[in-house]
Amino acid sequence: MDKKLKGQIAIITGASSGIGAGVAKTLSEAGATVVVNHPVAATKDAAEAVLTEIKNGGGTGITYQCDVSKEDEVIKMFADIVAQFGTVDILINNAGLQRDSPFEKMTLEQWNFVIGVNLTGQFLCAREAIKEFLRRGVTEKSKAAGKIICMSSVHEVIPWAGHANYAASKGGIMLMMKSIAQEFAPKKIRINSICPGAIQTPINKSAWDTPQAMQSLLTLIPYQRIGQPEDIGNTAVWLCSDDADYITGASIFVDGGMTLYPGFSTNG
Repeated sequence: MDKKLKGQIAIITGASSGIGAGVAKTLSEAGATVVVNHPVAATKDAAEAVLTEIKNGGGTGITYQCDVSKEDEVIKMFADIVAQFGTVDILINNAGLQRDSPFEKMTLEQWNFVIGVNLTGQFLCAREAIKEFLRRGVTEKSKAAGKIICMSSVHEVIPWAGHANYAASKGGIMLMMKSIAQEFAPKKIRINSICPGAIQTPINKSAWDTPQAMQSLLTLIPYQRIGQPEDIGNTAVWLCSDDADYITGASIFVDGGMTLYPGFSTNG
């Protein structure tokens, strides 16, 4: 892979597994120094395993524990990374989770937990990243002062019964992203979203871990394959590179056509 991100410092939240791990590896291959964020002590070993794989591939980085829903921890993470590396160039706002429930049985704790990590966590991290981008300004490393990718979902546009908290968080991410992209474009800060469809990760294992489940899933995907973390990672590298310098405020759907309403492919 071309070293399109050579010399740039990238924080990837929720990078100890799944999409976040895939994005961290791909950004590293593109030359970025990666911060593999993980939320709690119990996820440290998984984060270290991701970092080991990155280093074995010739990349560089560190792991960093931070619960993105906690303001004090986010502020400290950015301060520590700037102290260690001098700045932050890229934020991949990836940390996210599900706590599914029929709506009438959903507890306030389930609602708040998902919104706290998925939406408030992205707000806190984006705010601290933008502060650093404004402080530093544009350098020779990139045409932009900084790049943020908010990891959203096809469910920023597709309703999802039984997952109201998750879908609401992703819809919120979409308008937060567009609003701050509009606000900071004059400062040469580019902010976009990637909206994955079905990606083969542990969070959705039940949807693909048997032949029957996979076949059912593929009825929702016109391209007839499940996505892989590297599909998201490749998109992230492109969006963070100068190749995408004129793109801001965009939701990029990486979904094999899931948002094309495949139920209507045979005339409904």
